[in-house]
Amino acid sequence: MTTPDRVHPAWLPPEAFRAIGSRRTLVLGDGLLAETVHDEVAQASARYGGSVRRAGDGPYDLVLALTTAEALPGVAGEVRPDSAIGDEGYVLARRDGVTVVLADEPAGLLYGLFHVVRLGERAFAGERPAEHHRPAVRRRMLDHWDNVDVHPVMGQVERGYAGGSVFWRDGAPRGDLARVRAYARLLAACGINAISVNNVNVHATEAHLLTDRLGDVAALADVFRPYGIRVHLSVSFASPVVVGGLPTSDPLDEDVRKWWADVTGRVYDTIPDFGGYVVKADSEGQPGPFAYGRDHADGANLLAEALAPYGGVVHWRAFVYNHRQDWRDRSTDRARAAYDHFAPLDGRFRDNVILQVKHGPIDFQPREPVSPVIAAMPATRVAVELQVTQEYTGQQRHVCYLAPMWREVLGFRPWGADGSDVADLVGGGDLVAVSNIGDDPYWTGHPLAQANLYAFGRLAWEPRLDPVAILDEWIDLTFVPAATGDTERLRRTLHEIMDDSWRTYERYTAPLGVGFMVRPGHHYGPDVDGYEYTPWGTYHFADRDGVGVDRTRATGTGFTGQYPPPWSEVYESLADCPDELLLFFHHVPYGHVLRSGSTVIQHIYDTHFAGAEQAAEAGRRWEEAVGLFDPALHARVKDLLDEQVRCAEEWRDQINAYFFRKSGVPDARGRRIP
Repeated sequence: MTTPDRVHPAWLPPEAFRAIGSRRTLVLGDGLLAETVHDEVAQASARYGGSVRRAGDGPYDLVLALTTAEALPGVAGEVRPDSAIGDEGYVLARRDGVTVVLADEPAGLLYGLFHVVRLGERAFAGERPAEHHRPAVRRRMLDHWDNVDVHPVMGQVERGYAGGSVFWRDGAPRGDLARVRAYARLLAACGINAISVNNVNVHATEAHLLTDRLGDVAALADVFRPYGIRVHLSVSFASPVVVGGLPTSDPLDEDVRKWWADVTGRVYDTIPDFGGYVVKADSEGQPGPFAYGRDHADGANLLAEALAPYGGVVHWRAFVYNHRQDWRDRSTDRARAAYDHFAPLDGRFRDNVILQVKHGPIDFQPREPVSPVIAAMPATRVAVELQVTQEYTGQQRHVCYLAPMWREVLGFRPWGADGSDVADLVGGGDLVAVSNIGDDPYWTGHPLAQANLYAFGRLAWEPRLDPVAILDEWIDLTFVPAATGDTERLRRTLHEIMDDSWRTYERYTAPLGVGFMVRPGHHYGPDVDGYEYTPWGTYHFADRDGVGVDRTRATGTGFTGQYPPPWSEVYESLADCPDELLLFFHHVPYGHVLRSGSTVIQHIYDTHFAGAEQAAEAGRRWEEAVGLFDPALHARVKDLLDEQVRCAEEWRDQINAYFFRKSGVPDARGRRIP
């Protein structure tokens, strides 16, 4: 499958298939995804002089086969395991000069093919004992916040930083299914198997995707299906009223239950492999069960009941809080909200309800503690939600490789060093992220932001992968196959710019986990007091004496008590709280000495000067790399790095000036503060 003209091939350039396409391949197995595997190999073979067959005697260099195939070649038969491989798993081995991929199901064969693509020539060198590969997470899902109609404030894609939607344009389907097919291929190659195709903020037009515009969704499902990706749909809880003409959406009303059952039946008649619904309810103005005196379990179970006969699921988002609070009321804490709403409901949700919880308790900030809800609901299926789109991390105008942050989240142990980590809790379940792609020729606007989408898919497949190793994979697929210059210098340049880029961004933005300090509405650039006196519940409480939010049980909002020991005690303690989260949990004087040995105010100055300089150094490194990359791509990244340097300096100057004027404490190093 060729990539449409003027669209960057991302991590699947034709050259990445050279190792496969120049060899003799046998593909054995039936089914739509097995046909996809054959077509991928056939296209590569046509380009690079190899061959692919569906039957017959060897010799072969590569065998891609289902274990159910009637006649496995000798080496493949020897590799075949005694136990089940799993629905999406595969076995990879090399013996007697033949590389073998075996799978029980066609999906596993597809993922095995892309593993061989990642390996390149290494897949055909030496001997390789049998390796069993299967995903740690069952549902690896992307949520698109794409609007069908252009929203007057948020545009075609809410929190989209890469142009318009690849699905919708001005109230109608785009019709560019070749672009969607290329996208499906990219997602399958990094392990993603589910997608929601519209915004969780469901507006009037989008509500009709469930009913009279369901054919638009079916057309997308037809494109994603050959790559093993099931389509889900964001729906409005008020759909029975909005599109059904009923007088109520009360989840306990029999007519409402029947309406959802009938509509869901028609959805599955049209899209038999439909994944399910995504719901944002009683949140930021979206309707929900609270209007009828019901709770979230009542609301979620209504939809789950309708989906259950077809094997569908409902992802019910836990992003519920009071966005009209009084900024003078320090007892109301947005961080507490999800736990307060949902933890008491543990055990009341149906088996096909998946509670979708943002990884932090606030809103995808560059630094937050892990949400306590993830560990608080052992009798509920919980999915962790990440944000690939860079809403608060530079909006794809800044380089910010997010895999190190996500790896920290997935490695967090809520019950201490001897307990399970978040990766264990989502294992076998769901990991979800908000997509960062649009109709930009580079998919993500910033060409280097492609790494975040690739990394999410790879971490969803195996949450314990090393972010540096994932970045190596992405570099070797995206840039090295077509490189004509010094590939080691190319790799080194990208690692120097990207490895520490999340922490660089953190250094020049909001300090010590305090969060926000961004311009209201669009969330780009610094505005220290932008949200300080608003109803949104995102405050820093800086005054002449100190800064930070007291969330302790002793004197604050009590949020620390939502964590199990030992973290409830660690976060409660001013002495033990990690420096990087200090201002999230405590209000402290500017002269408070951090565990690093620096005072809070000096830490603010030092990190903001350092972060801006690191952004400038990334720009210099990129300029030195001219000639190593495609000229158009190099020019796009250079322009974006120039903007990052400008914005980092603006962050540095505004944050430092603000806290200098609040505290009256000068920089110990005598640097100029405006």
